[in-house]
Amino acid sequence: MKISIERASLLKAVGQAQSVVERRNTIPILANVLIEAEGSNVSFRATDLDIEVVDRVPAMVERAGATTVSAVTLHEIVRKLPDGALVVLADDGASGRLTVEAGRSNFSLATLPREDFPVMASSEYSANFSAPAPVLRRLFDKSKFAISTEETRYYLNGVYMHVAEAEGGKVLRCVATDGHRLARVDADLPAGAEGLPGVIVPRKTVGELRKLLDDDEAQIAVSVSETKVRFATPEITLTSKVIDGTFPDYGRVIPTGNTKKMEVDAREFAQAVDRVATVSSERSRAVKLVLSEDKLILSVNAPDAGAAEEELAVAYGDEPIEIGFNAKYLLEIASQVDRENAVFLFDTSGQPVVMREGNDTSAIYVVMPMRV
Repeated sequence: MKISIERASLLKAVGQAQSVVERRNTIPILANVLIEAEGSNVSFRATDLDIEVVDRVPAMVERAGATTVSAVTLHEIVRKLPDGALVVLADDGASGRLTVEAGRSNFSLATLPREDFPVMASSEYSANFSAPAPVLRRLFDKSKFAISTEETRYYLNGVYMHVAEAEGGKVLRCVATDGHRLARVDADLPAGAEGLPGVIVPRKTVGELRKLLDDDEAQIAVSVSETKVRFATPEITLTSKVIDGTFPDYGRVIPTGNTKKMEVDAREFAQAVDRVATVSSERSRAVKLVLSEDKLILSVNAPDAGAAEEELAVAYGDEPIEIGFNAKYLLEIASQVDRENAVFLFDTSGQPVVMREGNDTSAIYVVMPMRV
């Protein structure tokens, strides 16, 4: 195999591959990227046996062929090469080495046979549809902060993507929760997604998927089966196993009777929470909200460190309420608001609180209170 390829294209492809590769693994081939050259394209394939990513890049292919080489090492080399360099990758098969040449730099890397490289079994996908990148980006970006990191409740370690009934009809919905907070985000149902089986997309896959969604013009082809999910652009295909578990009935924990409504400037609110939380002890980070007519007082009292208080003007006309929250959860939820105003709906100080953006109900967040 011998190919010439631009550094920028190579860096992007190898960067995508090396982030999928697990740093600690007992199977040497899984640390490698499979490079396959034919026609006028080179594909870079990496897997950790749960996720597989294939990136196709145009290149000058002098000799077609395939080999595997350490993804992390190749990425480090290419990253350190000068901008605009033309990189030549050559593998003669017999020596078990891949040479990387660019200008006056020359590297020789150990390879492993391509036959050993595991390729993810293809699956029959029961639903195929395409969606604009910004739509999928919003669904996953706004929900992923609530993914649980507890390994014991593995079925919460991802984003639950499914078709749901909303007020205006069926929607494509993403939900994530860790038991303390919940995010539920809806988008118009794309054509072809009606038969979508509900799947839990793992946290690592959500992170890798984000790299496919940066281009606002891109259309992402999505294929889903009971066991796998695939996201593809013309250049990159990301295939992942889904979490084998049942996502809980999240509808039961979203309060419907919260009538006390507070409207506040989301940015001002987030900054105020951040400021008062500075004095609190890391462990609890509890912030107390005291609401009265058109006034909110945020306070933190940490006996060992000090106390802080800040007053905000808000729109609120119901009876006074005192309620406490984990500052980190409040900040993460407030930072999801793209519009100016965040609307908080309270019931009593012991009940979960609902937050949404203005009157928009396509994204709602629920957070459990804390005793303060």
